[in-house]
Amino acid sequence: MFKIIPSIAVSEGKVISLRKSEFTQMDKYDINPLDLAKTYEEAGIDVLHFADLDGTRRECPVNYGLLEMLAGHTNLKIDFMGGIRTDGDINKVLEYGATYFTVSSVSVNNPSLFVSWIISYGRERLSLLVHSLDEKVFVNARQQLTDIDVFDHIQYYYDRGLKYVKVTDKNRNGLLEGPNFELYARLKERFPDAVIGASGGVRSLEDIQKLKDIGIGGVIIGRALYEGIIKLDELKSFFKTE
Repeated sequence: MFKIIPSIAVSEGKVISLRKSEFTQMDKYDINPLDLAKTYEEAGIDVLHFADLDGTRRECPVNYGLLEMLAGHTNLKIDFMGGIRTDGDINKVLEYGATYFTVSSVSVNNPSLFVSWIISYGRERLSLLVHSLDEKVFVNARQQLTDIDVFDHIQYYYDRGLKYVKVTDKNRNGLLEGPNFELYARLKERFPDAVIGASGGVRSLEDIQKLKDIGIGGVIIGRALYEGIIKLDELKSFFKTE
């Protein structure tokens, strides 16, 4: 099933978009997060990607109150990401209303812990987020480049039961210049049983259709929706084909 998943990224109470995943290149929007979430729900969206970027920087979730508000005032299933490092973080995120959660840095810094989470919380709840720069993994608030190959990194967890993985090309994130189609095609070929989420650079319905044709499981969209470059009404054709 192909999913359109809007993203609401928040820092210091503002809906924001990061260019190239850099906190020094931040676009802020005068949009109320709850109003935005309700608009998505009314359009037929059922899953929301909520990025707590304060949590990403502080290395622990921060925006629990907003998570609780989004979960309590909509029927959206919320996929939370941002600073998750411990079981306590996960349990609190779930307690405040998240249905799913997404983890990045722990997969590099503590692989055994990440594997234990696949087992203990279930592969339907947990997603791996990979920030890619020239096919190397970026971690720690998206500021530290490793020498870890993106494909090898995913393979390690794919072999251990991982089902959901989101991949962002850092060079395209937040720029509205189109996704890295070649990267996603290769990912789908190597990991045919994974549900791959494409994030970064989506700017048109044509981009979305091309990702769907590649076999990607879902597309995460932020800036293009905030700025009305992609209209919610236009996306309904994708809902009808699920």
